[in-house]
Amino acid sequence: MAALAARIVECRRCPRLVAWRERVAREKRASFQDQDYWGRPVPGFGDVGARVLVVGLAPAAHGGNRTGRMFTGDRSGDWLYRALHRAGFANQPASVARGDGLVLEGAYVTAPVRCAPPANKPTPAERDACRPWLEAELDLLTGVRVVVALGAFAWAQALDVFEGRGHPVPRPRPRFAHGGEARLGDALTLLGSYHPSQQNTFTGTLTEPMFDAVWARARELAGG
Repeated sequence: MAALAARIVECRRCPRLVAWRERVAREKRASFQDQDYWGRPVPGFGDVGARVLVVGLAPAAHGGNRTGRMFTGDRSGDWLYRALHRAGFANQPASVARGDGLVLEGAYVTAPVRCAPPANKPTPAERDACRPWLEAELDLLTGVRVVVALGAFAWAQALDVFEGRGHPVPRPRPRFAHGGEARLGDALTLLGSYHPSQQNTFTGTLTEPMFDAVWARARELAGG
């Protein structure tokens, strides 16, 4: 996995995303002016023996694109890692920087797109160009039994990727819903959750009890 991560961080396949991530890293947010931004693709993070795979959308411009770790240094990450800690997947509730001591047990966090996209909206071509990195991670994450998709984008990508890997997808094709479940064969279940973005958490669309219920179900399905 370390060798794969080293390849991911050198990727320059998508000119628009390269330009954006590097521009953000140069210009910075005022509150982070004294920090060195990562400004590169962000590899996945967590336990290579994970039974639960967490799939987001892409690194945040001033979160993962700044810190170099998925869901680290922004409010979405605050929500995610607090919930993973409560569910017993993380050793601490906070994720502020690489090297802050965070360890995941039984879970691995990744995204279909590895570079921060403008307005958090990657193009279909950018999504497809990044897909081989997720495929390569899945080749190494052989113990995954549950996939938690954070948002409709992640849900759709998970269905496409796992169907391409030979997992049967129900027909009609399952639609994304918070708390939704789709069995992808006997050994894999896809769970849906609203993304812990400020748009969802500030408005009450996603509450902590709603989020906790997803992780409790993930743990149940993963076998403890």
